Amino acid sequence: MVILRLPFAVLAVLVAALMPPSAVAQLRTDYYAKICPKLETIIRSSVKQSMAQSQISGPAVLRLFFHDCAVRGCDASILIVNSNGDDEWRNSDNQSLKPEGFQTIMNAKAAVDSDPQCKYNVSCADILALAAREAVYQSGGPNYPVELGRYDGRLSTKDSVVLPHANFNLDQLNAYFSGLGFTQNEMIALSGGHTLGAADCPFFQYRIGTDPTMNSAFADDLRKTCNSNPTNGFAFFDYSPVGFDNAYFQLLQGGRGLLGSDQVLYSDPRSRNTVNAYAANQAAFFADFMNAMTKLGRVGVKTAATGEIRRDCRFPN
Repeated sequence: MVILRLPFAVLAVLVAALMPPSAVAQLRTDYYAKICPKLETIIRSSVKQSMAQSQISGPAVLRLFFHDCAVRGCDASILIVNSNGDDEWRNSDNQSLKPEGFQTIMNAKAAVDSDPQCKYNVSCADILALAAREAVYQSGGPNYPVELGRYDGRLSTKDSVVLPHANFNLDQLNAYFSGLGFTQNEMIALSGGHTLGAADCPFFQYRIGTDPTMNSAFADDLRKTCNSNPTNGFAFFDYSPVGFDNAYFQLLQGGRGLLGSDQVLYSDPRSRNTVNAYAANQAAFFADFMNAMTKLGRVGVKTAATGEIRRDCRFPN
């Protein structure tokens, strides 16, 4: 894993500098009411099929949405494939993204374009935003309204990728997320997305036996998991990896956070109260998560002047 060594303030400025001018005024939930009236039904059905085929699809899509929005803004640049290999998804920080997430978006795009009224009229960025909501909702999470009207970006480069790492402390997390315009509480709510899915051993193995905030029995379990499969070992973030709930926060209270950047939310007293609140009240977590996801979906939105609607999500027109 590549470790960022930038000062916190510099990191925040760098992340903010990667964000294009905001165009949130164009976003609205009924953006496609006349352009593609069946859009949400089409995507809901397509994502449901993908999730039925693979339990990885839901967590993978949710992670894909964050990795897209946090870099160049919510413009589906994470989906671009450049012939020279210089694109976001081939950055080392994106190698943990699962192919099932990309395939789910490709399937949804194909389903949307199969409707003559919708064909080539819906951006890949909006499809990704809706698919992320479906990943949450169809896993038992909240069914929140999604603002639409994004255009797709034309650029994707390895060097543009600046993402938080699994060993970040609270100051580093706050510095990164404040660069995107998020408060500490909003960052913690977004972190709750880790209630879905798993992480590979290299992202947490360094903590086993060395991090006093990790529950000892949990450490023993993880050690056995990773030692038995050193190449492809992984562990789930919580005990309901395909269910969207507040179990993630409850496990943090017992020292069972998988990543260092997860457990620090409880071990640092400055953020502990928020973790406790979400652990005790799932409805409060859901409400704050919905608001944070809506805010995330506004980051770096492209307009018709700065973007396009890609005919193929993998390539600029």
